[in-house]
Amino acid sequence: MREYSLYINGEFVPSVSGKTFETANPYNQEVIAHVARANAQDGEKAIAAARAAFDKGPWPRMSRDERAALLKSVSDKLNERKSDFEQWEIEDSGSTMRKVKDDVYLSARAMSYFSKLAALDPVAPLDALSKPGFSRNLLVHEPVGVVSAIIPWNFPLKMAIWKLGPALAAGNTVVLKPSELTPVTALELARIFHDAGFPPGTVNILPGFGPEVGETLARHPHVDKVSFTGSTAIGRRVMELAAGTLKNCTLECGGKSANIVLEDADPRLAVDGTLYGIFYHQGQCCEAASRLFLPSSLHDTFVEELIAKTKAMKLGDPKSGDTVIGPLISKKQQDRVFSYIQKGKQEGARIVAGGSIPSTEQLRNGNFIEPTIFTNVKNGMTIAQEEIFGPVLSVIRYESVQDAIEQANDSMYGLAAGIWSLDGNKAMDVARQLRAGTVWINEWHLISERAPFGGYKQSGIGREFGVEGLHEYMELKHLHIDELAAREKKPWYNTIVPPTP
Repeated sequence: MREYSLYINGEFVPSVSGKTFETANPYNQEVIAHVARANAQDGEKAIAAARAAFDKGPWPRMSRDERAALLKSVSDKLNERKSDFEQWEIEDSGSTMRKVKDDVYLSARAMSYFSKLAALDPVAPLDALSKPGFSRNLLVHEPVGVVSAIIPWNFPLKMAIWKLGPALAAGNTVVLKPSELTPVTALELARIFHDAGFPPGTVNILPGFGPEVGETLARHPHVDKVSFTGSTAIGRRVMELAAGTLKNCTLECGGKSANIVLEDADPRLAVDGTLYGIFYHQGQCCEAASRLFLPSSLHDTFVEELIAKTKAMKLGDPKSGDTVIGPLISKKQQDRVFSYIQKGKQEGARIVAGGSIPSTEQLRNGNFIEPTIFTNVKNGMTIAQEEIFGPVLSVIRYESVQDAIEQANDSMYGLAAGIWSLDGNKAMDVARQLRAGTVWINEWHLISERAPFGGYKQSGIGREFGVEGLHEYMELKHLHIDELAAREKKPWYNTIVPPTP
């Protein structure tokens, strides 16, 4: 049995209360670790450590190359221990072996990229001046300060890297709260930062529950920025808490992504891409392809292909290489997803695949839901409007491309969308009309740390990744440097102070 402490100010310490909580394997409910349970007092301690580290510590004052080298060492250590992190991630989050190998590889790759961002020159010349030739002007990007980072349970390691990497690359100090459902890899990551020699207080990691510690991290006056990934409902709460001190916020929230198949799509590509888009990681993805829009001309044959391939998907032990569908994160999430399935039936949608909780000997202890496909779905139904966060696909007919676009945009969300077509110009035209932060053409789920990611509408505020994501963790300062250096050369002063005779 593994035991984990909080990581505050460069030390592994128990919680102030002495309380712990258990984290269990979603496949068989076996407890895999006891974890210190942070509360508001622990949050205060971590924020104080991060504040001191930013205001007086070495991290913001290091050279860009020094910070880049330390971040690169985290990437290297992740690669060295990839097998360990793969096992921890499977046991803690229910990720399948097929998925988790990419997760660890991409986490290390992302941190390597963020280390390169740390080396970027934060100063650039500014040319737009009211009186050219009289001064030199610079645009300076500076770290925002102390960052509270709050992450969900669906991609625990990747999310931790995606928050810590750019925040640290920009020169900030960070307090990270992983989900109480999946704290293990974030705490193992704390060991890597510790062993790499990051200055005390630069990185602090607090496992715990939102009302007990997360709210402190969102409202505290000594926190300069909150970076949150999770549901839209909790995103609203974070924004409300941050409003008291007008904190800078980046919010990456929910989605109900539209997946539009045009009549000229390659059916083999589109069918498999649709299945990947919705059933990857059991549908527990904010940008999952949960609304499928099919033209009437393709509907029946396309759905038949989906059903056949869905029924062939193996549910099972996520450590097994041939398992396609693993467990949901928790019994609570299983109940939630199943309630949406019941709601879909009540509102008149038709289940054509899945829809049940499996009860076989191998699966009955896990939080499984069969991959489920609904047809006869109307875009106004609950299952087409609310984020289910599970393996549930809603199939919606459309009569014209414009009809598909209008229905796709008829959602409070705008995180991602996708189009399947062999006509590049037509696909591009549709893509430009969709109100979503990422639009894939003949692809899904390919999120890169090099390209900005975030949502329109209630899917969030701001962007992560790329240089744009780095700048979310920075303040902008304009430096105006006078180059005249003589009173007589500044006639505009005369509007207030008469010149000396």
